[in-house]
Amino acid sequence: MYWGKIIGTLVGLATMKPLLGLLGLFLGHQFDRGFQARYQQFREQGETVVGLSDAFVEVLFKCMGHLAKIDGRVSEDEIRAARSVMHRIGLGPAKVQHAIGWFNAGKDPAFRLVPAVQSLRRYGAQRADAQRVFLRLLLEVSLAKSRMSQEERAAIWAICSELGIGRVELAQLEAMIRAQKSFRHSPAGDADSARIQAAYNALGLDQSATNAEIKKAYRRLMNKNHPDKIASSRPGAVAMAESERRTREVLSAYELLKVRRAIR
Repeated sequence: MYWGKIIGTLVGLATMKPLLGLLGLFLGHQFDRGFQARYQQFREQGETVVGLSDAFVEVLFKCMGHLAKIDGRVSEDEIRAARSVMHRIGLGPAKVQHAIGWFNAGKDPAFRLVPAVQSLRRYGAQRADAQRVFLRLLLEVSLAKSRMSQEERAAIWAICSELGIGRVELAQLEAMIRAQKSFRHSPAGDADSARIQAAYNALGLDQSATNAEIKKAYRRLMNKNHPDKIASSRPGAVAMAESERRTREVLSAYELLKVRRAIR
């Protein structure tokens, strides 16, 4: 990662003062180091976010709806990203409906952003890690569309100010999410998406399935296809081989989705 050094140096040299160019290089290097450390932590954490309280989730989706509507129109990309967050944090069907209601409530002009963010402190979200999860999930939806409006950026900065998150950390987090987004649109990202889709297909589901539906499909298919389950019917060698193949396929699909969606 070297963009911080490049940009910092160029900004410094634009002043026509070599010392400021060196200062820009140093500050850019510090940014790149911080980015690398946070990106490694981001990758290690993967896409799983679990253990969020109902009150935390309520504030999250209200703020999410507010940010999505602030430029006048909620895009399809933002809706898809919000749905993805609902599944990744393990919301069941009933809670998904609540989250949709909270998202819509946040779109109401009467919604007040700053008091809602301040209320997080009452819900056990005073810890820095919980605050960063909150901001990260909001940014994933805001950055799902092609361009973020100035109004939305101002609102995000107001959230950061309430949470005690500085501009450098915000820039690093945005860069990480953009890097992840670029990966999903790369050949490697396409291959990864194909693996995930194949896992859903193996379980006979689509990506809108809930975690509970995934668990149910896995158990049903394992009960139907496992070699131990069909052994009593004395299947032939071909049938037994197909049973073993299908069992491996179902198990592999479930393990992949379990990690991606934090299924416990």
